[in-house]
Amino acid sequence: MTGVSNISASSLSGDQSLSAFGKARATVDGAPLAPDELVGMHAFWRACNYLAVGMIYLRDNPLLREPLKPEHIKNRLLGHWGASPALSFSYTHLSRIIRKNDLDIIFMAGPGHGAPGVLAPVYLEGSYSEIYPDKSLDEEGLLRFFRQFSFPGGIGSHCTPETPGSIHEGGELGYVLSHACGAAFDNPDLIVAAVVGDGEAETGPLATSWHISKFLNPIRDGAVLPILNLNGYKINNPTLLARISHQELEALFVGYGYKPYFVEGSDPETMHQAMAATLDQCVKDIHAAQQEARSSGVATRPRWPMIVLRTPKGWTGPGEVHGHKVEGFWRAHQVPVGDVKKNPESLKLLENWLHSYKPEELFDSNGAPSSAFANLLPAGNRRMGSNPHANGGLLRKALRMPDFRDYAVEVLHPGQSEAENTVPMAKFLRDIMKANMNNFRVFGPDENTSNKLGAIYEVSKKFWIAEYFPEDSDGTELSTDGRVIEMLSEHTMEGMLEGYLLTGRHGFFSTYEAFVHVIDSMYNQHAKWLSICNHLPWRQNISSLNLLITSTVWRQDHNGFTHQDPGFLDVVVNKSAEVTRIYLPPDANTLLSVADHCLVSQNYVNVIVCDKQLHLQYLDMEAAVIHCTKGVSIWDWASNDYGVEPDLVMACAGDVPTQEALAATALLNDEFPDLKIRFINVVDLLRLQPESEHCHGLSDRDFDGLFTRDKPIIFNFHGYPWLIHRLAYRRTNHANMHVRGYKEKGNINTPLELAISNQIDRFSLAIDAIDRVEKLRVVGAHAKERFRNQQIACRAYAHTHGVDNPEIVNWRWPVRHATDSGS
Repeated sequence: MTGVSNISASSLSGDQSLSAFGKARATVDGAPLAPDELVGMHAFWRACNYLAVGMIYLRDNPLLREPLKPEHIKNRLLGHWGASPALSFSYTHLSRIIRKNDLDIIFMAGPGHGAPGVLAPVYLEGSYSEIYPDKSLDEEGLLRFFRQFSFPGGIGSHCTPETPGSIHEGGELGYVLSHACGAAFDNPDLIVAAVVGDGEAETGPLATSWHISKFLNPIRDGAVLPILNLNGYKINNPTLLARISHQELEALFVGYGYKPYFVEGSDPETMHQAMAATLDQCVKDIHAAQQEARSSGVATRPRWPMIVLRTPKGWTGPGEVHGHKVEGFWRAHQVPVGDVKKNPESLKLLENWLHSYKPEELFDSNGAPSSAFANLLPAGNRRMGSNPHANGGLLRKALRMPDFRDYAVEVLHPGQSEAENTVPMAKFLRDIMKANMNNFRVFGPDENTSNKLGAIYEVSKKFWIAEYFPEDSDGTELSTDGRVIEMLSEHTMEGMLEGYLLTGRHGFFSTYEAFVHVIDSMYNQHAKWLSICNHLPWRQNISSLNLLITSTVWRQDHNGFTHQDPGFLDVVVNKSAEVTRIYLPPDANTLLSVADHCLVSQNYVNVIVCDKQLHLQYLDMEAAVIHCTKGVSIWDWASNDYGVEPDLVMACAGDVPTQEALAATALLNDEFPDLKIRFINVVDLLRLQPESEHCHGLSDRDFDGLFTRDKPIIFNFHGYPWLIHRLAYRRTNHANMHVRGYKEKGNINTPLELAISNQIDRFSLAIDAIDRVEKLRVVGAHAKERFRNQQIACRAYAHTHGVDNPEIVNWRWPVRHATDSGS
């Protein structure tokens, strides 16, 4: 085969690389495709491109069996053409290499709205019709296939959960490589082909995720093959990586640790040969690296291959439309010809474009795909649209779980002893990992030790395959066999965990509360994915995404204002009640019970908020399990309203708010022994919603029974106070609910001073109670004065000594009020 020229950094200048269209130029020389194979592959790719255009434009006449008319065109043209040809080109060649080598490969499309370039080959290989029989491989099925795309009641314009073979939607750009890496973990025979769009490559999450090459162990993990598609343009701007010199681009990826192979051009015949030769070489490189590591038993970091595929944007589409350049320019991004229903010239242009793919050669008289390429495709589960790794619930195995009760903290009397809440859970996670060394991982952005989860290193250290220094042996906990994944990028850690879960495994992620906002949008995308999957019978359940939010707002007195933000909970509540869960365990035993429940659950995002510092312990394990099962309950040992209506309901959610609410209750008990107080703790936050809004929600009768219909409620909350109002606004007694929470007031304070500034401290709560309980408004004046004086004294002590008064730090729930923690 002639026409494929070899390129290297020394032979290709920057100016040449900008216009590298025409005959292919490639790092790898060779022409491995036999003539019949070349013809068949090109026919398959032409069919993919025809289908991509048809999805965007056609609602009738799917095979152009009659002249194209305006009534054959969709009334609203939606979809993205620009990235689609390169996506289907990559899919075509990956299918060939799968069949040639009997490989296990899944496909991820990073370009957000390039779904036509993925849906088309998935349909042609037969995977789509097997799941959606009405989208059959004939003319009638093809018409339905076209009509559903970007159409009301149909499917979206990106690789949504409805797309067979997809675990990466691309609705938001930047996560394809981290998802791919998570999918490759503990899948030694899997190759994850991840196409990165050059617009996507400009995002922060994608830029940092090139470092995934440093987290793949060639002995036990699969491989990720990045394919960077440089088509030159975003929506209407050039892309940065397409406008730097070849030398600079190559140096960039060599610097990231890859072995980059370039395939550049637009001439189909030579491009097919170049891509085939390059993929052959990449697979050889992957297998050689894995074989060397697996035979020697020594894990070293290979220089993994990657492909830079430079093709025109909107490849094979119209070169010009009404005098404006389209192919190879930003105008190819979405719908290249936009006025086809009203402009006969545009309609004719579209018709010629569709005919350029020669559909009469690609589909038989019944509309079935041509046999010319059918025998070139993989079969069964080797098809990327049918690979079980892309429907991870098919492969999921339940965790072997130790009994969380074995890690209980002893609590003889409530509020009398302290413990670091996350330490017992760390031992629980340690033993879960020990029992599940092939399908459970812990992820975190360089914070697991800080979050008191260091016990996990007793069974598995942090994975590290880069350079070691002698001092690393002293406490750094690094190992090439480690299963704890840490990198100072919340984006990359979250993406890896999602990819791991979506392919059927289990994981756990902890991060600081102030910076969990980094993954707000990633949480949104994953929650939306799960919501859609819940309505797709063929999508099997996956393990829940479990997030531990720690280093919380009320213990960020030392880091200051920038580290004080509990607002992630507000983001979580925005998503569907089908998939969201929020837990605020007040002590170690409730945290263990919640963690056990979350780790065995499926198809949820479980958000657990619990601080890592020393906190009072309230419930023994039996009481903790009962409390967590109910989600919200009266703590009898902190209440004195048994058999009568309370004068006041003191409610709380969160560890520090619980302590301050208890301390306020003790103050009120001392000042007003006849005051009847009902103490309620909420561990499952969404119990506050009505049952019509969330499946965990309390019925109105149960809510009224707990919180009363007309008594004042003081609710001390971990987060922003308006969230509680949002959840409970429809309740009978909402008008009497007074919520205290974080109000953006704080800096370098002591813990109590921070609480006082935001009015969640014991004194503010007790004063509030006096103001809300009518019979105390006059007689309580002296008590209010004493409480205010104590507040002032506590602030003065903090500003003098730099710490809180020992009387505050060492406060315990009065023994005279306590019976036992299970009562």
